[in-house]
Amino acid sequence: MKKKLKAGSKMSFFFLVLTLLFATFTMTACSSAKETSKSNEGKVNVTTTIGMISDVVKEVGGEHVNVIGLMGSGVDPHLYKASQGDIKKLDQADIIFYNGLHLEGKMVEIFERLAKKKPIVAVSDNIDRSTLRLGDENMGTEFDPHIWFNVAHWMKVTESIRDALIEYDPVNKEVYQENAANYINQLEELDSEVREKIASIPESGRVLVTAHDAFGYLGDAYGIKVMGLQGISTASEAGTKDLIDLRNYLVENEIKAVFIESSVPRKAIDAVIQGAREKGHNVEIGGELFSDALGEDGTPEGTYIGMVRHNVNTIVGALK
Repeated sequence: MKKKLKAGSKMSFFFLVLTLLFATFTMTACSSAKETSKSNEGKVNVTTTIGMISDVVKEVGGEHVNVIGLMGSGVDPHLYKASQGDIKKLDQADIIFYNGLHLEGKMVEIFERLAKKKPIVAVSDNIDRSTLRLGDENMGTEFDPHIWFNVAHWMKVTESIRDALIEYDPVNKEVYQENAANYINQLEELDSEVREKIASIPESGRVLVTAHDAFGYLGDAYGIKVMGLQGISTASEAGTKDLIDLRNYLVENEIKAVFIESSVPRKAIDAVIQGAREKGHNVEIGGELFSDALGEDGTPEGTYIGMVRHNVNTIVGALK
């Protein structure tokens, strides 16, 4: 009987130790979870598609947002397919911002699914459709999605992002309003700067030839003729006739420079240049432009304003 009591006492002691260990582990885990929660307290977790949108969300949201962008420097959104890691980032976001206008066409189904449980904001939705350029029906695009090349359109995008953040996080409404107002002021200055610099190019030389038709809004808004070898989407391929037609245009109009793009292979443009040379006309690469993606993080071109300024300075430097 005494032996049984001793065994029972040992068992009780053993369970007591296990209980204490479990309680300690639980308290530690809870404490860790609370610390993690505190580190994100008051922050809106935002996931965006292209870098231009990421930059505006950071400007408007300031210290009240955590921003994760899916598409970095040099990434072509027309051809982009979301990875499992991307889907996880989208799932974990409080709110998602994307361009719309079929720019991220391969991600539409994902956005439609997520829209049932969180805000999914197409930043182009508040732009008057009558001011948009027509798209390419063959590629399933009703409108040209490259709206960031008209700075006035990007002001509307800024307002759209501001309003969505306020709706989700009304506590910080005044901060979002002030940040957006300051940023729009910068965009107004940029708009005037672009207009003035493009106007400095002799009218006969205001012809921008690029790898794909991404700069139409720039042309319409600031008075420069734009020609792209490929269509609005890089998913369309330039055929032999496209190459010949563009080569002939360069030769006949004595265009002295064409431009490559950071997110588009330059093979087709090089073929046009070679074709012009065979016709006795020398065409140079005027420089590299950023079309569908920003530059590297930490560089001036890694911001929307810096990207636009780089493009305009490069174009003017080559054509003026």
